[in-house]
Amino acid sequence: MDQNIVTQPKCSEADAVTAEMSPKRRQVVEAAETLFFANGYGAVSMDQIARTAGVSKATLYAYFPSKDALFAHIVATKGADSPLSCDLFPDDVADLRATLEDIGGRILKFMLLDRTLAIYRIALAESGRFPELGRAFYQNGPQQFATRFQTWLGHLQSQGLVKVPDLALATHQFMALMRCGVFFRRSLSLPPEPSELEINQTIAAAAETFLRAYAVNS
Repeated sequence: MDQNIVTQPKCSEADAVTAEMSPKRRQVVEAAETLFFANGYGAVSMDQIARTAGVSKATLYAYFPSKDALFAHIVATKGADSPLSCDLFPDDVADLRATLEDIGGRILKFMLLDRTLAIYRIALAESGRFPELGRAFYQNGPQQFATRFQTWLGHLQSQGLVKVPDLALATHQFMALMRCGVFFRRSLSLPPEPSELEINQTIAAAAETFLRAYAVNS
């Protein structure tokens, strides 16, 4: 993609998942989520999901054609609860440091939620055996953020606020800064629980590192 072409971020297509689901469809999603979190992805069958949800297999497959499609829906639903909204990436940036800290803070705190970590752990543990699981997680989770952040970064570059030779690389560098330290320890369930101070220090350090690398007036 031409790095000079900038398209403004749009609201997520995943916003549609927040629409009201039918009671049976909600039963299916809740049953699948419970089973996945308790037993992992590989150990759960579509038959088991249908029985737990109290629906027929025909009804289950009418909603979701495959197990990975169902898992992808769960990831997208959780993503719809995330701070990944249109206002996360403002068009006009008066204070780039503060804006980066706001973006990083809202994303990191979402990543540290128990339900977010549960999905991440399932994907990490089982995507080697089930590549469709890793693909569903990535496309409906990290890639959603990466696409919008990269587009927003291109918008900042067009305004002369940053100088970024490789937008995609810089995007993944920022994401990596969010995943180090606090998140890595929390994803492994290692004590102690991250304090607010530690979280804020991680966010501030990430913004500082990114600005030193790419801000025009750093």
